[in-house]
Amino acid sequence: MSPLEQLIHEAAAAADGGVVARDAPPAAKVPARAAEAEVARVLQICNACRYCEGFCAVFPAMTRRLEFPAADVHFLANLCHNCGACLHACQYAPPHEFALNVPQAMARVRASTYQGYAWPPALGSLYRRNGLTLNVALAAGLALFLVLALALNGTLWGAVPGADFYRIFPHNLMVAMFAPVFGFAVLALGVGVVRFWRALPPAPPPADGKADLGAAAAEAAHDALRLKYLDGGHGDGCNNEDDAFTQRRRHAHHATFYGFLLCFAATSLATVYHYGFGWVAPYAYTSLPKLLGTVGGVLMTAGTVSLWRLNRRRHPLQGDPAQKPMDLGFIALLFGTALSGLVLTALRATPALPLLLAVHLGIVMALFATMPYGKFAHGVFRGAALLKWAIEKRRPSTLALGDD
Repeated sequence: MSPLEQLIHEAAAAADGGVVARDAPPAAKVPARAAEAEVARVLQICNACRYCEGFCAVFPAMTRRLEFPAADVHFLANLCHNCGACLHACQYAPPHEFALNVPQAMARVRASTYQGYAWPPALGSLYRRNGLTLNVALAAGLALFLVLALALNGTLWGAVPGADFYRIFPHNLMVAMFAPVFGFAVLALGVGVVRFWRALPPAPPPADGKADLGAAAAEAAHDALRLKYLDGGHGDGCNNEDDAFTQRRRHAHHATFYGFLLCFAATSLATVYHYGFGWVAPYAYTSLPKLLGTVGGVLMTAGTVSLWRLNRRRHPLQGDPAQKPMDLGFIALLFGTALSGLVLTALRATPALPLLLAVHLGIVMALFATMPYGKFAHGVFRGAALLKWAIEKRRPSTLALGDD
């Protein structure tokens, strides 16, 4: 046994209380403390090896620590992008006796942080129930409610003068339906991420005493918008179903994310048109809100289809299989929102307009309602972790390893 192997073996034994674990925890419903303990065990061994130090931000952040209490584990777990590069490169991955699986261990802790920092706290358990079946059932139920309301009113099918949505659902009614749901979603996510941030270990003070928050925030935003850490650390992409590198996950995430932003921008601009200039919808196909919404819808549709296929083909050791229903549920709602919006735009001059509008609004409301307690949270928490790392890397390390 080489000196490095001996060091790693000793780290593994120390992390496991003197006994090296031969089997990783089972996939289903690992308790939060057990999940945190597994990440601490894994990182103790990784800290002795450091083969993956250049793969992503997790590993250089890891090297600034000798121990991994819960706060540090929560930070590192949300900094992980689950790209899978470390799993496929690791010589100690299962079936090795060390059974190191960084992506899976991190994914389990991430889920526990969403629940643990959720607001209101009593609703944190909704993360465990926010799966594909629930999301689809909620969207279908809300859409059916709106469809029945129109049917009882005798306005479910028929041409609408000027393709005016507000002749079907008055503007004030739509605002009353969606504003509280969206406002609560933003509030719940905001409070949750603030609670997460306050629980993180504080960064050391700047070496020169100068504030570096602006530069750190710019770097964190840059890394998040580019999805820097889905490149595998070498620029060739991450792993999905096998050892081959691929940029497909990165591209699918980009299409979905920027498509969502364009659709949000279209809605925001339409709000400015309505309240700021008195320009009431519907808007022409060549108007800026329609162009933004159409391009965004196409990107979201393509991105979510790709994400669905990649998720279904994902290597079983990557991520937490227990979270797959939540992942697929979120993808399904995004896909339904984008596709129903595109169909509604294309057929708004037909008698199908009322039916299509009811279906689209039902899916959108389901997306907003599940947003604070579903997969959407991963982007908010990961953004906070990226900011924490961007600040930390600019500060001197607090490790005291003794004098040479």
